[in-house]
This record gives sequence, structure tokens and C-alpha cells, in this order.
Amino acid sequence: MHLRPLPALSDNYIWTLADDDGNAIVVDPGEAAPVLSAAGAGLRPAAILLTHHHPDHVGGVPDLLAQWPGLPVFAPDDERIGHATRRVGDSERVVLGGWTFDVHAVPGHTVSHIAFHGHGLLFCGDTLFSLGCGRLFEGTPAQMLESLDRLAALPGGTRVCCGHEYTLSNAAFARVVDPDNPALRRRSEEAASMRAANRPTVPSTLADEKACNPFLRVDAPAVRAAVAAHEVAPPAADDRTSTFAALRRWKDDFRA
Repeated sequence: MHLRPLPALSDNYIWTLADDDGNAIVVDPGEAAPVLSAAGAGLRPAAILLTHHHPDHVGGVPDLLAQWPGLPVFAPDDERIGHATRRVGDSERVVLGGWTFDVHAVPGHTVSHIAFHGHGLLFCGDTLFSLGCGRLFEGTPAQMLESLDRLAALPGGTRVCCGHEYTLSNAAFARVVDPDNPALRRRSEEAASMRAANRPTVPSTLADEKACNPFLRVDAPAVRAAVAAHEVAPPAADDRTSTFAALRRWKDDFRA
């Protein structure tokens, strides 16, 4: 299988996973043009996977269906997503040709957000980012924390295929929260070199995220201490949901 992130819009990635013949799964096509361009070079879309309803993840679907009528579209059970041919939910499995993906419900960024896990890959949309996580537009801190915990329990070698190129901005925040973390320092420097060479910083691995990402480290003493020092009314030491909520609020207001 051949994994490729197609840059789209301002900072999105459309993920493709192709077999040796060029038949490919297309994940979260926020616009059609990058997929159409890849098709001109031999890519043949076989199905579309959608993680959530936001336009920058689904906006290209109509044009792709116009080009390839009958293309299967797997999406969450959310009427805000049109053009779905199959609605999928938690613990279901998508099997198509040589691809198999397990579906995980990961509410938080949106209430109906899902992720697809298979072939050592995690297509997680805007739930988990490299060194960060999504904003809580619809869900609660408890929902998002539970979703992140669930993703963090997947094998450490799983490659995290998130929806945006946010690593450098996330790194700036993470290093304020966890400045003495050597794994985070290495990841931040590596990401800066990648972007300087105009290379994607993703996919990362879950093992790296668990070592570096403060939103997966709410139980780490250094992260708890940083949140407590930042908050006027610090959360209780054993209240991981409140710690996570405070960390997410801090990131929402953070300016590097």
C-alpha cells in the first residue's frame, strides 16, 4: 500500500492509500482539485472515507462523484454530510477490495466524528493532531479526552494521518507546557526541518504522540504542574478531565 498526503486548501491534507495498481481510498477530500490532479498521474479512486461534516473535509465530494459516479462514500451517521452511500459508526468495519478499516467513534471536535484504523494507519480527521488535538466545537472535554484515550490505546507503531499541517504551531504551545521534555524537543526540531524543506510533518506515530503531545499526557506530572500554574483556580490533581479542559482552553487562547 502506498500512503500519500495531498496538500489542499490552506493547511489541509487529503490522504490517499493506493494499491500497486493505483486504486485508492481517498480520505476527507476538502476540495476535488488535488485528487483530480493525482488521478491525472494514475490514481484511481475506489472509495471515499469521511471523518466529519466540516466543509474543509467534505467539500470536494460532489465534484469527485461527478467525475466518478457510483464511487462509494463512507461517512458518519450525520445528516449534515450529503452524498454518503453508507453510514458507519462505532465498532463497525469497512471492507472494500484489499482495504479493511475499523471505525472508532471519537466525539469532541464534532459530536459525530469518527476515525478509521487499519493497515497500521489512523485516519483521525481533526480529533488528534501531531502534538495537538482538535478544538471542541460541539463535544465536551470529557468526550474528547475519552476519544483521545481510545486512540492512544491503539498500537504505538500506528501512523497518525491527521487532517491538517498544524505541527509547528502545536509544537510552540507544547514546548511552553512541557519545556523539559527531550522527546518533544527532538520532534519539534525535526518538524521545523521538514517544513523548511517543504515536507509534510505527518504522519507521526502514536508512540511519538504519547511521548510528546501534551493532550495525550494529561497524567504526566509536568503537564499537570504547568496547567496548575497557569490556572487561577487549578484543577484537582486527580481530575484529569478538568486538567484536559484547562489545557484545551489554554491552547485556544495561546499566541506564540
